[in-house]
Amino acid sequence: MNQDLEHLRLLSIFHYVVAGLAALFACFPLIHLVIGLIMVFVPGKMTSHGEPLPAFIGWVFIIFASCFILAGLTLALFMAITGRFLSQRRRHLFCTVVAAVECIFMPFGTALGVFTLIVLMRDSVKELFAANLPGLRPSNQLNSTIML
Repeated sequence: MNQDLEHLRLLSIFHYVVAGLAALFACFPLIHLVIGLIMVFVPGKMTSHGEPLPAFIGWVFIIFASCFILAGLTLALFMAITGRFLSQRRRHLFCTVVAAVECIFMPFGTALGVFTLIVLMRDSVKELFAANLPGLRPSNQLNSTIML
């Protein structure tokens, strides 16, 4: 039981760290966003053989960069929320889903996601999460109550 609590505490801390890294990496497409904005709003600055580039290329840069930034920051936010839920031992399903999704953030998210899934699949950890549900008790207490 103490080992499970220690693992959840460490996973919570690592989720905060990896969420910060994911947020940092999500800001890399800002360069492409700025280039796209320059191509659309100041077409004279970006030229090809003296002619301005077509505006739709700038819009492609803007749309893709915005989507990548939004997706990265959303993943980082969910990782941070998962760290909070792990420390509180709440929302087991949410933590499991985010751990599976964060496996796409290689290499840190993959390692963290796999370890989180391994810990969350233990019956003893599921009971810790079940103990924090309002109105519900862990399965072993529930069975002993029914037997009375």
